[in-house]
Amino acid sequence: MEGMTSLHVSHPFEDFRNFAWYVWKELGLPSPTPIQYDICEFLKTGPRRRVIMAYRGVGKSWVTAAYVCWLLWKDPQHKIMVVSASKERADAFSVFVKRLIETLPELQHLRPRPDQRNSNLAFDVGPAQPDQSPSVKSVGINGQLTGSRADTIIADDIEVPKNSMTVVQREKLAELVKEFDAVLKPGGEIIYLGTPQTEESLYNKLPERGYVIRIWPARYPKDTKHRQVYGDRLAPMIADAFDANPKLAWKNCESVRFSDEDLMEREASYGRSGFMLQFMLDASLSDAEKYPLKLSDLIVMDVDREVAPIRVVYSSGPEYIVSDIASVGFTGDRLYRPMYLASEMEEFTGKVLAIDPSGRGGDETGYAVVGMLRGMLYARRAGATKGGYDDDTLETLAHIARAEKVSAVLIEANFGDGMFAKMLSGVLARVYPCSIEEVKHYGTSKENRIIDVLEPVLNQHRLVVDASIIRADQKSEQKYQLFYQLTRITRDRGALRHDDRLEALAMAVKYWADQLSRDVSKEEQRYLEELLDREYASFIQSVTGRVPSPDNYLDIL
Repeated sequence: MEGMTSLHVSHPFEDFRNFAWYVWKELGLPSPTPIQYDICEFLKTGPRRRVIMAYRGVGKSWVTAAYVCWLLWKDPQHKIMVVSASKERADAFSVFVKRLIETLPELQHLRPRPDQRNSNLAFDVGPAQPDQSPSVKSVGINGQLTGSRADTIIADDIEVPKNSMTVVQREKLAELVKEFDAVLKPGGEIIYLGTPQTEESLYNKLPERGYVIRIWPARYPKDTKHRQVYGDRLAPMIADAFDANPKLAWKNCESVRFSDEDLMEREASYGRSGFMLQFMLDASLSDAEKYPLKLSDLIVMDVDREVAPIRVVYSSGPEYIVSDIASVGFTGDRLYRPMYLASEMEEFTGKVLAIDPSGRGGDETGYAVVGMLRGMLYARRAGATKGGYDDDTLETLAHIARAEKVSAVLIEANFGDGMFAKMLSGVLARVYPCSIEEVKHYGTSKENRIIDVLEPVLNQHRLVVDASIIRADQKSEQKYQLFYQLTRITRDRGALRHDDRLEALAMAVKYWADQLSRDVSKEEQRYLEELLDREYASFIQSVTGRVPSPDNYLDIL
């Protein structure tokens, strides 16, 4: 229109990337890297609930601190809460934000007034109106989260090795972060910054609660298979480049921050698993090393109650994958059926029923029936009852012993001063008389004991599991499942909250462990020789009418 001489022009800082460039310039730093700019854009335009996973040293905390300043520049009434694993780290974040406000010329109007809160733990910005909640507040994840409200919650590295190594710790952390919703104002946002410590990381569970994850690794994926591990979580700037040119595999995503030589040095320093975790944001390798027991080391088949093949041969070839039973192991952990079964069958050398009695806290009474034949172990039954000393539990266990014709019942002796064994013995005397042995544990932790027993047996593929056990197991709540417990146990004390079924299996395996030194292939050859001898003896008897001497068949000729 004629006469109009001015246009509305937005402030350059309306684009957060420009604001970040300004902060970096004032701090005397080089301009933000392409990845830092991409993180800026995700912070500005991402969904209200988002997770930023970027390689160690990329500066994601710095970028997010600048984002907090930008939010206050746009709206001084905005309330921000910073939460970290420790109070000290949360305070360090808020102190950095406070110093930026005090230092940067464009933010001088945000400096607290004399009548406002002005500590490193909680402070207001100048234009903020009086409110119960400070402009910026820092708190440790174990601190008092409630009591104030926030428009933005920054969860900066709330998961660290110290608070996430065991199932119990991760469950506690998952409960603590639920308090964020009680603090968050309507329409507010929650931003997680962090590095997953395991595949069971809190961060990897957040998409189930509506969060969107973005990952910026230091290198492009190793190959197309590794690319699939990231899925749609990989930052589009990296995903699109790799998908368009797979030759970028394992190349540096940006040489501005770290050179190729620097990354190689860090890989050597951190170790393979440490580098994959800290710089590639891939927990799969670390988990493979951390969790020693794998479903893929088992042999899955139908196991008869009384007999088994004299030889069973394992294979992990793709054609032997058990496709009709779901795997509860980590990604890539499969169940396998045997590659070879000898046609000759033989009765078990013996079977035992191992029982881990229920303790305080509502644990289950776990049990496992394991037989042995020629150096191989066969899990015939495994499960649990909800009771402890009650009649139903005792009757059930006694009838399992009878049905399986076990040669002995094993009971953990470290519980109830032997009371469980005494009570069960009376029921067994009536239902199925057999010997009862109390198993005592000394010295090492329960976690180490279980792993030390099962790991070599599994590594040698000497444990055969009846397929029906796995199917029945999956009907239980996941945390109670035997095979979930097996794949999630670590050597950390308290690694599992529930381990009764796994403990029973380990007890039964331990019973037969001293007999597992036999060479399975030699056992098969010995059996065939014995069978040939018996056939030869039968032939001589049919010809001569005499029973040959077991020492020398030629003596009777």
